[in-house]
Amino acid sequence: MARIPAVLSIAGSDSGAGAGIQADLKAFARCGVYGMTAITAITAQNTVGVDAIEAVSPAMIIAQARAVLADIGVDAVKVGMLGDPATVDAVVEVLELVGETPIVIDPVMVAEGGATLLNEEARRALIERILPLATVLTPNLLEARELVGAKEGRSQEELVRDVLALGPRAVVLTGGHSEAIIDVFFDGGEPVAIEGERHPDGASHGSGCTHSAALAAFLARGETPLGAARKAREVASQAVGAGLRQIGAGAGPVDVCGLLAAARTTPG
Repeated sequence: MARIPAVLSIAGSDSGAGAGIQADLKAFARCGVYGMTAITAITAQNTVGVDAIEAVSPAMIIAQARAVLADIGVDAVKVGMLGDPATVDAVVEVLELVGETPIVIDPVMVAEGGATLLNEEARRALIERILPLATVLTPNLLEARELVGAKEGRSQEELVRDVLALGPRAVVLTGGHSEAIIDVFFDGGEPVAIEGERHPDGASHGSGCTHSAALAAFLARGETPLGAARKAREVASQAVGAGLRQIGAGAGPVDVCGLLAAARTTPG
């Protein structure tokens, strides 16, 4: 019997299920891998905004990871929301347990509705201790500028070079916040533009989580970082195009599993 690749998501929980752990699990299923979780924080949020955040204890973060690693094993790791320095310390300890397993870091800093998800001390810890462990780092334009302290005029190619200098093995600078909507992959050679379909009428809440989770899934399935980045862009783009604008009053969630299409064809 063929073994199903397993991917661990270390991230926060979104009670509205559009982003975070919930988005990751949906993306993992869409990409044909088994998803596991170590929850770093619990958020009270919906499509409009984040009402409250409560951190999970560092000991519990480590215990969650140890439990699934001991029994199931892991073929890739995706890291999302960290929140505070104690959480960063716990995640570093977890990442020391996975050896040469590919690690995808999504530097989650600000929620779709504008809430700050990473304080200044945690930002420094993220840059100094987590980013150098990344097989692939997946910032969007706003996150990249925040990480390197760059102003708005810096191009995607300049930014991706700046971010790689922080220590990850490769960077995918996602272009959802740019006019061109082009991702740029860079691992120290020539930057590679990754284009995809545009969906201006879609819904994008959770698109970043979905992209990085899909990238981790494809690494677990044996793709190269560039190959995984290309496939992840396709999955995320399709999810935005199918986005659920009718869910909630704010930024609708992406639909990576084709829920709306299934609802239209399922007898009621």
